[in-house]
Amino acid sequence: MYTLERSQLLAVEPPTVWDFIKNPANLNMITPPDLDFRIVSDIPEVMKDGLIVVYEISVPIFGNQEWVTEIKHINQGHSFVDEQRLGPYRFWYHYHEISRYDTGTRMLDRVHFELPFGFAGKIIYHLFVARTLKRIFDYRFKRFEELFNKKQH
Repeated sequence: MYTLERSQLLAVEPPTVWDFIKNPANLNMITPPDLDFRIVSDIPEVMKDGLIVVYEISVPIFGNQEWVTEIKHINQGHSFVDEQRLGPYRFWYHYHEISRYDTGTRMLDRVHFELPFGFAGKIIYHLFVARTLKRIFDYRFKRFEELFNKKQH
């Protein structure tokens, strides 16, 4: 089992960040374009517990993959989980949290995941997956900076 954790400080109040992340469609805005990420299921403008979201994503080497997640454990204005039901990982549990920090918001992502293929999965992780996830979360960081930490003139 692997864990990826990232946090970021945003110069806006928590409700502003929550208003953005509660809309599943906004995931398109924070996913690198080369992954050809597309939501293929109907989704509401506001997530709810038990929401099933079906995506298609282009995974280098493996091609297009269907990824099905369930949104759960929503604590309005504070946290939620997306958990893979079907997809490229053997296990994927992504906890999202926002909290007040000084005059802004601290946003936390914590992902627990496991790859399929046993020992081969460990090799794939070290050769490919670790770098790919770093790149994806670096992109997310940059996009949140652009969206919420714009310098005021």
